[in-house]
Amino acid sequence: MPASPQSSHGPSAARDPAPLLALIDALVGELQPGARRQATLDSQLDRDLGLDSLSRVELLARIEQHYRVRLRDEVLGTAQTPRDLLAALGESVATHAPPRPPAEAVADSARMSGEDAELPTDAATLLEVLDWHLARHPDRVHVRFYASEDRVEALTYAGLADGAGRVAQALRALEMGAGDCVALMLPSGLDFFRCFFGILRAGAVPVPMYPPARPAQIEEHLRRQAGILRNCEARVLITFDRVRPLARMLAGLSPALAHVVTPESLLDGPRPPAAEPPAPGPGSLALIQYTSGSTGDPKGVALSHGNLLANIRAWGEAAALTASDVCVSWLPLYHDMGLIGTWLGSLYHGMPLILMSPLDFLARPCADTNCASSMHGDGRCPSARSACSSFAGPRPPPATTAIPRPAPRCSTTAGCRPGTTPTWPRASSTSPGGRRR
Repeated sequence: MPASPQSSHGPSAARDPAPLLALIDALVGELQPGARRQATLDSQLDRDLGLDSLSRVELLARIEQHYRVRLRDEVLGTAQTPRDLLAALGESVATHAPPRPPAEAVADSARMSGEDAELPTDAATLLEVLDWHLARHPDRVHVRFYASEDRVEALTYAGLADGAGRVAQALRALEMGAGDCVALMLPSGLDFFRCFFGILRAGAVPVPMYPPARPAQIEEHLRRQAGILRNCEARVLITFDRVRPLARMLAGLSPALAHVVTPESLLDGPRPPAAEPPAPGPGSLALIQYTSGSTGDPKGVALSHGNLLANIRAWGEAAALTASDVCVSWLPLYHDMGLIGTWLGSLYHGMPLILMSPLDFLARPCADTNCASSMHGDGRCPSARSACSSFAGPRPPPATTAIPRPAPRCSTTAGCRPGTTPTWPRASSTSPGGRRR
């Protein structure tokens, strides 16, 4: 059994690597009894020490507890070796208390009382749903995204429509035709929403794709995901800056791919005039959702506007959703429940969506319940709907007592929806609107 590390506190204590290496060896010994692994500063956490994503979450929690610091949230996705963790400790903050969400996030639903009971029941497409909200409350906040612990970005319905219009113009300038596929490989954030609706405005079909979790594995990740690009014959990939240098490699893997662009280039670039595409109907494709590919090649499911709206209306009615509810989610936006269940469902029902990234949630598992609890801080928000998922699996038990944190108050949380099949034992094989389960 590896020796327990000696107590040391604060960022300055991180100069000595021995306690950190002892923490790592102790966790590896618990998770892999009998394994003869010993950490060095340059050991790869996954390849050499066998620490997967959830094991690294536990490791970061123990490091924070041992050193009594708070690491930056991005450390979970960027640290590859103990040396990286040691450097992160030098940049950490000596604090225990989790920050409270900004006050403006609490008040979003306070303005949504009886006069907002109406729903866009006559809308036939997602674009018509957005236009319906735009005509009635353009300045209402649609999404608040927790970009970091102290920075929250807001997107109104008018902001979503404006960004979508700019993206659509830029895509039409790339000669995108009606029904062409545009792959969307972006992390959680407001750019995803602008680009998704921009693709629809351009007459094209969005194809959400899983973004790489770690910068060091971008090329390997793209090679695995190239099958989706080939299968849907995407002509454009919207992604982030680090992928653009690999455009030539991607073109070799997917011959139909003509452009690799970023949200910034679409939102801020030149927008020459281009003809408006024909308006979609309920039978038009709204998106192609691909399976994860964990048991074979990813398979695409074509979903029409009518499919999606029928599904959203059915479960919205069953859950009695209203515009005075708030949806709190950390689910990834390429995941069907994160994309359809939380975002598009919130859009249809006019609920504010409070969103955080999956990595931030894994790094701070209390964040989701703290955020849901904070929505009721002044008693003005009647209920929060928290979307979660158990696909991440259980965390290993901590070896020591965790730092005390304030208990979240969830007495007014109206529902928490796990994203696993056994949760819905009575689900029929076909949903309203024809989507096969």
